[in-house]
Amino acid sequence: MNDAAPAPTPAPEPRRRARVRAPELRGRAWLNTGDRDLTLADLRGRILILDFWTFCCINCLHVLDELRELEEKHRDTVVIIGVHSPKFVHEADHQAVVDAVERYQVRHPVLDDPELATWKQYAVRAWPTLVVVDPEGYIVAQHAGEGHAHAIAKLVAELETEHAAKGTLRRGDGPYVAPEAVGTELRFPGKAVVLPSGNFLVSDTTRHRLVELAADGETVVRHIGGDGELNEPQGLALLPDGRVAVADTVNHAIKAYDPESGTVETLAGTGRQWWQGSPTAGPAREVDLSSPWDLAWWGDRLWIAMAGVHQLWTYDPGAGTVQVAAGTTNEGLVDGPAAEAWFAQPSGLAAAGDRLWIADSETSALRWIDTGGAVHTAVGTGLFDFGHRDGDAGQALFQHPLGVTVLPDGSVAVSDTYNHALRRYDPVSQAATTLATDLREPSDAVVVGEDIVVVESARHRLTRLRLPEEAVRVEPVAHRTQRAATEITGGALHLDVVFEAPSGQKLDTRYGPSTRLLVSATPPELLLGGDGAGTDLSRELEIDPEVGEGVLHVSAMAASCDDDPANEYPACHVHQQDWGVPVRITPGGTDRLPLVLAGMA
Repeated sequence: MNDAAPAPTPAPEPRRRARVRAPELRGRAWLNTGDRDLTLADLRGRILILDFWTFCCINCLHVLDELRELEEKHRDTVVIIGVHSPKFVHEADHQAVVDAVERYQVRHPVLDDPELATWKQYAVRAWPTLVVVDPEGYIVAQHAGEGHAHAIAKLVAELETEHAAKGTLRRGDGPYVAPEAVGTELRFPGKAVVLPSGNFLVSDTTRHRLVELAADGETVVRHIGGDGELNEPQGLALLPDGRVAVADTVNHAIKAYDPESGTVETLAGTGRQWWQGSPTAGPAREVDLSSPWDLAWWGDRLWIAMAGVHQLWTYDPGAGTVQVAAGTTNEGLVDGPAAEAWFAQPSGLAAAGDRLWIADSETSALRWIDTGGAVHTAVGTGLFDFGHRDGDAGQALFQHPLGVTVLPDGSVAVSDTYNHALRRYDPVSQAATTLATDLREPSDAVVVGEDIVVVESARHRLTRLRLPEEAVRVEPVAHRTQRAATEITGGALHLDVVFEAPSGQKLDTRYGPSTRLLVSATPPELLLGGDGAGTDLSRELEIDPEVGEGVLHVSAMAASCDDDPANEYPACHVHQQDWGVPVRITPGGTDRLPLVLAGMA
């Protein structure tokens, strides 16, 4: 028997962070620095947040918006560096990166890294990824996907306190230098529609407004918005009552503009971004949306290309409701019943009788949904194959198309954005041809008589073309993403999604499991076992060594809440990310695949 008094419970040790030195930042050129090249030594003493992004990626655009408040609040201690790491060939073009930085109003330095040099040094596997570096130059956190701004803000506050006490925090102005403003009437216009008057209504995206142009496509009749009412508007669609529906993309809302009265009102959306677990149907102004990109009136409904969650939604004006119409929120190319189909950032819609055509941008695909609710693919194979190749639909290639337009003969014009081309798909011959080239980032087009008027987004104008009787000939070219494949072994592969709840939070298990993992593959034969859904963030996969190569699709979600028993209403957050991991099976490949959702691998 031991009569000694029990030892007091030791106080918990402070969180220890791994001491991993941040690699140097290397790339082709720096933007927003006044032509100055930055090094980590220049940034010592500041809290550094590296944002690995690419401008095609809607999730990356969401993160840009998430970081704006933190960037403003901590501007004297925090420096955000965008590391532009391209997926598509067009995104490796330096001028395209310059345009994107202006288009999305990025107000911090950006490193243009077309060879993915810094991406590889930091072992990044997904767009977007955020890496936090402390004032002494050590990596202290990594987060993939969206929804991490609250966790990073808390970490920043901890780092400010810690390094102020150590004397290693340096306050002051950051290295950002605003580029010189350029004056044009339109600035990165997104979509256009022809009004009953014959005038054009254009979404002047970067200036947060609509512009009505006369029938010549140049003379300004009026401006609508620009006063905070709209935020990066994109898609436009005429409604039966004469109003124009507007995809108010960054406000996560659908607005209606009345050309007669000049008024703008909200039809759908709360202004908040939709997250997993949010309602997917209900009164239109009570349901969250996520980056609606284009609109089309079809089948007595307004159809919405919900780019932010890889789905199609509908708005019923009679009932005043919205609901999901197609897609699972998983990113990829899967045809079939609407409820089971996968999309990848649908960005263009066009109604044509018994078909609704869809420009599915991240799969570089032209797709359509029929009146029975089945989804089909006309051109396109998946997330990592793209190019400019005409011919039979099974061989044809696009590169990140953003717009689709029905032509008078029933064929479809595709605004093949990253190929700077206008393409045509004929559903009768099932072949693709090229109508026009040398169009700078075309994002939409409308038919006017025997002409087609193209929205040349990166030339900041509308361009009128005569519809050609014969297609333009181009040299065929095919690409795969520059992102290197991960070499894995055949047989057993351990998948581990790393998630650490942010400081002061815990996993939210009040309503059951707080994590979700979904795994599949392209081609499906790549996985002999381990596919499907589950709640454990680790899983044993069985890889068929005979397949050779493919893509593993991994979708992970975790929910965390404030860990304070005294707080009756704790703040809760959802962390989520979809990975498309190109893999190649080799004898010496790894048997473990770690993917960081939040934490350190």
